[in-house]
Amino acid sequence: MKIGVDGRKIPRAADHSPVEILEHAASLGMEGVYFRTVLDITPILDLGVLREVRERADALGLYLQMGLAKVNPYAAAEAPEVRVLGDGDYTRGIVRMMEACREGADCGELWVACGNYKANLPGYYANDRFRTDAPWPDQLVAIEKFLHQLAPAALDLGVHLNIETHEEITTNEVVRLVEAVGPDVLGITFDSANVLARGEDPVAAARRVAPYVRATHLRDSVLAFTDFGLARSFSPCGLGVIDWDGVLGALWEHSPDLWASIEPAAPTMQMPIGLSDDAWRALHPDLDDDEVGELFRLARDYDERAQRGEVPTIAEFRAQPYDGEAFILRSAEHLRAALDRVERRAVAARG
Repeated sequence: MKIGVDGRKIPRAADHSPVEILEHAASLGMEGVYFRTVLDITPILDLGVLREVRERADALGLYLQMGLAKVNPYAAAEAPEVRVLGDGDYTRGIVRMMEACREGADCGELWVACGNYKANLPGYYANDRFRTDAPWPDQLVAIEKFLHQLAPAALDLGVHLNIETHEEITTNEVVRLVEAVGPDVLGITFDSANVLARGEDPVAAARRVAPYVRATHLRDSVLAFTDFGLARSFSPCGLGVIDWDGVLGALWEHSPDLWASIEPAAPTMQMPIGLSDDAWRALHPDLDDDEVGELFRLARDYDERAQRGEVPTIAEFRAQPYDGEAFILRSAEHLRAALDRVERRAVAARG
């Protein structure tokens, strides 16, 4: 596996050109860049710009990945720029983005997601899963239908639409979408921290999605006990609760050449995990009691380590100033060490 970084979340990304982002990533020892969407590189789908980015990535020895947009028709109105690209047709806009990724940058593993996160809304309502005007099962039906509409273009171009395990969707639901539309069209972008928000154990989640994972967003998380139950806050890999040997081992077993992209994020946002809330649980029919128990165990274990002074307390952790480069470097060091252990165990097992 090669270790890279999310091109949108690398420090000072907003002030740098795509080529400068590649150069910044290389200076940090990264082996690739995963641009969240092709529009982060060129909002007008300029093929010349995309070719320049591809050429610079190749010259630096970096992998290059990029993505599209949301594939939830209920969220389409929140991305008017995609509709503009399609001359008023959101579907055509997505197809044109797919064409640009393939023709301009020769990228075929393309990120998509099924919802948005709105930090200005309270509690669960920040998450599209909890919309009251559009029940989540209806959204899933619409997403599957839309993905079927995109399938012919994806097959023709030889690309995969890799659905992120985003905050609004469970791994079981993502797997069902892949299997319904077909793994020749769909794959999965595995976000290691987002699965916690849906009450899933990251190792079990990684095992579920591993056969279909074609891209990653990797970051750790701290789990805290709060007045409303557990809450997730992002952390560098190795500082939180995730068992990276277990997660990377599950992914490596199916895709040893997978590109692993770090997604740095500040710890300031706490996302509630409503495991003690009957209404929340009712919207998670696949919730597994063993995995729920594991999340509580992980939270208790972190709290005990903090009391022993082995890791920062939750308050100390959230009070620390955020340093994006330190997040990336610490994560990369931990991931590489875990990968080394995974690979050595695999070699030993083969005898």
